[in-house]
Amino acid sequence: MPKLWNETIEDHRKAVREAVMDATATLVAHYGLAAVTMSRIAEDTGIGRATLYKYFPDVQAIVLAWHERQILRHLAQLAEVRDRTAGGAADRLRAVLAAYALILHDHEPTVDTAALHRGEHVGRAQHQLTGFVTDLIADGARAGEIRDDTAAEELARYCLHALTAATRLPTREAVHRLVQVTLDGMRPAR
Repeated sequence: MPKLWNETIEDHRKAVREAVMDATATLVAHYGLAAVTMSRIAEDTGIGRATLYKYFPDVQAIVLAWHERQILRHLAQLAEVRDRTAGGAADRLRAVLAAYALILHDHEPTVDTAALHRGEHVGRAQHQLTGFVTDLIADGARAGEIRDDTAAEELARYCLHALTAATRLPTREAVHRLVQVTLDGMRPAR
């Protein structure tokens, strides 16, 4: 087949997958995870069930693909925050941790989606996130802006663990205070 034909088919496949995951996101947001069925997704995307089964073997595969997409979007969002933040390493760390805490606060998992957070894709993303924050902390420690008496990876785990409290905070202002308290623990020793 000509290259253009292959690219067109691949673009179509990507568009179908995205439409399926968009429909899944809408269903989960409005009705909960239990409302996600192959029939409902096919209806909401306007594709036949037989076609849907060519892309995904079952609802669980769709939900996992949707969840992985969400996680990857959050990681990309954090990288964008890091890249557009002016100032030193501590400024970039502050911006990234604030964005991460707000993601946690704004996207608190529900009871029916909590099982998704135990998947292999989440472990990979957590490892990537820890490495991402570790690098920011190491940059800050080298610049003298962040404490260097503790390994950067330990400090990254401290930050990420502390910020999970953002899921239960009542306001965004409380989230910002939590970020500040977490960052206070990162100051260089005098």
